[in-house]
Amino acid sequence: MKAPLKLLLLSVLVITFSAGNANAWPWSKDMVNQVSIKPQEKTTPYPSRSVPTIGIATEYADRDATEEIANPIALSQESLTKGRVLFRIYCAGCHGLTGRAESPVSEKIGAPDLTDPDFVGDFTDGWIFGTITFGGALMPPYGRAGDMNGELRGSNDLSVEERWHVVNYVRHQLAKDASMAQAMQKPKEE
Repeated sequence: MKAPLKLLLLSVLVITFSAGNANAWPWSKDMVNQVSIKPQEKTTPYPSRSVPTIGIATEYADRDATEEIANPIALSQESLTKGRVLFRIYCAGCHGLTGRAESPVSEKIGAPDLTDPDFVGDFTDGWIFGTITFGGALMPPYGRAGDMNGELRGSNDLSVEERWHVVNYVRHQLAKDASMAQAMQKPKEE
């Protein structure tokens, strides 16, 4: 009698596991069904008055609100390199490759010379960040996505971190690159 019982139990197990999850044991759970946020699901909002433990603040009211904030991106060669690349992509069209307002556009709009120590020295890192974020008199904003004045913004906005890399580059390397470019353009005297 023990052999037929063992055979019956073995056949029930084989049928159960061969049928897949439909006949699985109650403790067999799919790993897909767990407590987590699945792709394409809406994330839960942060609790009110919560403080982030990592990251950089991303929202400010206007350029004046950014004036006193410190640059959270440490000055490094990597930051300067990223800032140079971003400056040449986003800023050089109006400010020129050297930042000296030598582009055809800068003549028409009166873009300032960003290598002038009096100009750059008068402003804080936060103010430069705010100018990139919110724009200026004729300068468009490069950090405010979404609907502005009834217009849908494009995809040319810089992330918070990218804007800080540009600040590092404008503050610490742009004038040096401009001087080197000018020295290379001078004709060699024989």
